[in-house]
Amino acid sequence: MQELDKKLTVLSDIAHVLNEKNIIWAIGGSLLLYLKGKTDSFHDIDIMVYEYDVYRLKELLSPMGILAPPNPDKQYRTRHFLEFTIDDVEVDVMAGFVIVKDGNEYDCSLLPEQIAEYSKVNGEMIPLQSMEDWRNYYELMGRKNKVEMIDREG
Repeated sequence: MQELDKKLTVLSDIAHVLNEKNIIWAIGGSLLLYLKGKTDSFHDIDIMVYEYDVYRLKELLSPMGILAPPNPDKQYRTRHFLEFTIDDVEVDVMAGFVIVKDGNEYDCSLLPEQIAEYSKVNGEMIPLQSMEDWRNYYELMGRKNKVEMIDREG
């Protein structure tokens, strides 16, 4: 199985479990850009989860893979950041996503109304955050290349 297919299979396996249990979640990051046709690759699976559902999500994903120990980053003050490895695929879960820029904290937590649309992968519905939200997040993170990717036509 090719690496891309493996990642998409892990994504659909996760989607099946989370959707079955009515977890409020959405895809963000480079996987969002991939699913929207802005790039032809992505490194990992970035899952944004409604803060209320993070503990249930952790319980559901734990049997599927290995949870890494916490590894905080000063650029973020995310309230819940979980790093899983599922079938050799890195899966980052964020609830209460907070970006720090110029000493200010920007709360970028997923809210149910921020699920902009759905994409189907291997028969599973994948909720997506909006490109506009992620353009703002990437701008706050200083990720100019990602902002340019989103701004590009096509």
